[in-house]
Amino acid sequence: MSLRFRQLQAFHAIMETGTVTGAASVLGISQPGISNLLSQLEREARLSLFERNKGRLLPTPEAELLFREVDTVVRGLDHVAQVVTDLQNKHPGQLQVAAPYLLSFRFMPREITRFAASRPNLSVSFQSQYSSKIQEWVNSGLFEIGIVETPILHETLNFQVFQFETLATFAKGSHLAQHDVLTPELLENEPFIVMGPEHQTYHRTRDIFQAAGRVWRTQVHTHLSENLLSFVKQGMGVALIDPFTVNFDDESGYETRPFRPAVTLDLAIITAKGRPLSAIAQEFLEQLTPSIASYATHSETGAAAS
Repeated sequence: MSLRFRQLQAFHAIMETGTVTGAASVLGISQPGISNLLSQLEREARLSLFERNKGRLLPTPEAELLFREVDTVVRGLDHVAQVVTDLQNKHPGQLQVAAPYLLSFRFMPREITRFAASRPNLSVSFQSQYSSKIQEWVNSGLFEIGIVETPILHETLNFQVFQFETLATFAKGSHLAQHDVLTPELLENEPFIVMGPEHQTYHRTRDIFQAAGRVWRTQVHTHLSENLLSFVKQGMGVALIDPFTVNFDDESGYETRPFRPAVTLDLAIITAKGRPLSAIAQEFLEQLTPSIASYATHSETGAAAS
């Protein structure tokens, strides 16, 4: 079997964009060229990677598994190409940082913009992704700094954990506004909008309601904090939302109250052990750390346990 990087790159682009047209635009080659590369890859690998349905490409289970392995490789080669370009253009360095979606819409763009203000030639590589993938990226050297939700999955990462209290959030005009603090007793049988069962806030909220002997009624499950707030604004129920999503939202239509006992969200800034940070990364870390800490109720520095 003789796989070529261009074949993997075409496959990666199709998975990322969902269409041959999108992949062709990303890679700057023709649609027939993308289709040809995909056909070559399927022939070499002796796998069917997509099902064709009314002009759409639907990934097979084999494609999903292959994408997980190919993703870091393709991004790594793209990263190398960007480093070469930066060196050719005499850029002073590239800021390489990745963060989960809850920080990526407003908080991180603000921090990066503030950092870049005094560095007009700064090159930035910023990606949003799920925390497990960000840990892989930092571990492999694809990104120097990551922000992730706990737990830390690799013993080869240094980390500083920050703990944030979530806020009980509900639609404006709700009867809940009469209370200064909300509790399981006050929210029993209220419809809740929640992150999926695998999320840390889901487990912590469930445990608090169980300890209080109260019924926790979950109505909407989603995977993004922005979605939680959108459902709240539509009057679908109550949500416990991180302070970043709430404080950086510019729209009205909702109110917040403290929830007790507190349901916390743990985030960590991570770097790779044994790999010194570049000067640019170190400077950004010195700015980022106190900015995140200003929203936290507690922080702890450490290294992943073996």
